[in-house]
Amino acid sequence: MTVIEVDGLTFTYPGAAEPAVRGMDFAVDGGEIFGFLGPSGAGKSTTQKILIGLLTGHGGSVSVWGREPADWGQDYYQRVGVSFELPNHYQKLTALENLDFFASLYGRATRDPMELLDAVGLAAEANTRVGKFSKGMQMRLVLVRALLHDADLLFLDEPTSGLDPVNARKVKDIVLDERARGKTIFLTTHDMVTADQLCDRVAFVVDGRIVALDSPKELKVRRSLRQVRVEYRDDTQALTGRSFPLDSLADDPEFLKLLRTERIETIHSGEATLDDVFVEATGRSLT
Repeated sequence: MTVIEVDGLTFTYPGAAEPAVRGMDFAVDGGEIFGFLGPSGAGKSTTQKILIGLLTGHGGSVSVWGREPADWGQDYYQRVGVSFELPNHYQKLTALENLDFFASLYGRATRDPMELLDAVGLAAEANTRVGKFSKGMQMRLVLVRALLHDADLLFLDEPTSGLDPVNARKVKDIVLDERARGKTIFLTTHDMVTADQLCDRVAFVVDGRIVALDSPKELKVRRSLRQVRVEYRDDTQALTGRSFPLDSLADDPEFLKLLRTERIETIHSGEATLDDVFVEATGRSLT
């Protein structure tokens, strides 16, 4: 089932000289993690706000479950969860009080807030005022709030921003768990590593346009160097490397000799990274 369909989407902010979004076309299937990647100012957040229903007045068509977001009315937010890039909690309330308040706004069953807090490592701080939280703690609480009402579609904006590696890993595991539960996830980020680890498909966005769209693996393989790099220890035990053409590898006598006679440390193909793909597709670096 297709959850999101976007056709010829355009949007210009009032008074702006240039449009923020310039004719986007894409679709998101149910149960997939769809990555929206690009530098700041590329049009990612604008597109997400249109899909959430926070911005109207766009050109082209946008449908979620077959209807424009605005046509759903308030019922839309019973089925959609949003994790914003910047924390926006009630600072004088505790974490648990924040979650209890937001849970009261939904007309559907909500998940156990303590279980969610525990999943992101905040259970011990459940009764601490949010004003005392670090940015990373507040970002994890933003995610918990998005998950609270067990939404069918999640919009996650930079969900690992400001997190240390341990907590970033917890958040990534939660995102993957949500997909395993059948949720659809629209993830906006400029973090290529996170996108590579999580997304089923990614769209590269630059200057309001999509310039490439496919699975991370397909994008990387298409732009890979067809070679193999072998690193081994030479007679002095120094680490040495040689590269060999991938297409003739099975019949390459030098490669086969190296495997038989040297102490091999690593063998890597010339697969591109998503950063490499982005630079090649756009001619720009991710800044």
